[in-house]
Amino acid sequence: MEVNAIDLFCGVGGLTYGIQKTGINVVAGFDFEESCQFAYEKNNKAKFVHKNIKELRDDELLSYYPNNTDIKILIGCAPCQPFSAYSHRYKDSESRKEKMDLLDYFGKQVQLVKPDIVSMENVPQLAKEDIFQRFLLLLDKEGYKVSWKIAFAPAYGIPQNRKRLLLLASKFGVIDFPEELSKEKYPTVRKAISKLPKLKAGETDPEDPLHRSRKLSVLNMERIKSSKAGGTWRDWDEKLLPNCYKKKSGQSFGSVYGRLEWDKPSSTVTTQFPGYGNGRFGHPEQDRALSLREGAILQSFPKNYQFIEDENKYAMSKIAMQIGNAVPPKLGEIIGRSIVGHLKEKYAKL
Repeated sequence: MEVNAIDLFCGVGGLTYGIQKTGINVVAGFDFEESCQFAYEKNNKAKFVHKNIKELRDDELLSYYPNNTDIKILIGCAPCQPFSAYSHRYKDSESRKEKMDLLDYFGKQVQLVKPDIVSMENVPQLAKEDIFQRFLLLLDKEGYKVSWKIAFAPAYGIPQNRKRLLLLASKFGVIDFPEELSKEKYPTVRKAISKLPKLKAGETDPEDPLHRSRKLSVLNMERIKSSKAGGTWRDWDEKLLPNCYKKKSGQSFGSVYGRLEWDKPSSTVTTQFPGYGNGRFGHPEQDRALSLREGAILQSFPKNYQFIEDENKYAMSKIAMQIGNAVPPKLGEIIGRSIVGHLKEKYAKL
């Protein structure tokens, strides 16, 4: 039985990588961001197609599925920034409006391709949006049985406090999600990154150019030295406080400038994780923020995942954005395992 998938909004390939680990063949990944091509193709046996989903021809996706395909799968994660809690503060911004309808275009491709199985991953806030209800209605009209949930990443083996909306739809019946881990089995920061070589702020591991941390200013170095794992800036002397935190309006940002804790999952890895002042991204012990490699591992990428073509020349912010925007590969595995189990059950009944 030939099972083939296409990954829309594929980025650097986190979803593709996880799906492929379960034995599902991904033939191609589509993304508007051309800089993702190296990492996508270097780490995955799939073709990267630089294309805006809004500009796809009606027959374009179908042409990528091999002629002998028995089961067609369409997977993807439409850029989630328009639906994040942060973006809701800027509902009228042009960049947000431009991306708001991407899920509708995903739905259009479902209607054109008519895949046997559809998978979609996004931020939990999407469930409250009209566009998600339209997507569910479209799937129902197209004859799919849909299951979806808000998944907590540590419960599926990912060492960060990340929540994601997972959706699975099949023409053959409801797809069940795998059983979640118990809380005592959640992966931790210690298990994920404690064995990596030590770094000072601003250093790069000579054996791994991605194990690189940003340099800290003199003031931020004082701040991180005064920070406790799991603590806040309230642990500092007042002379170290930014002016905004001395005001009542700044009192609620407790996790900014924080250190991670060894024996808990990390905070959510965002595109800003290499910056010590951008969240709880301080290393539990070392006086620096997370390295790029540490952020990738906390996203559940394997330690040998290659993001850069030229080891001597790359922008940290660009790679951090690719890592932070990625679907964690282990979530891809969860999706893949769910689909494979569903197909085995379906064909066992024939």
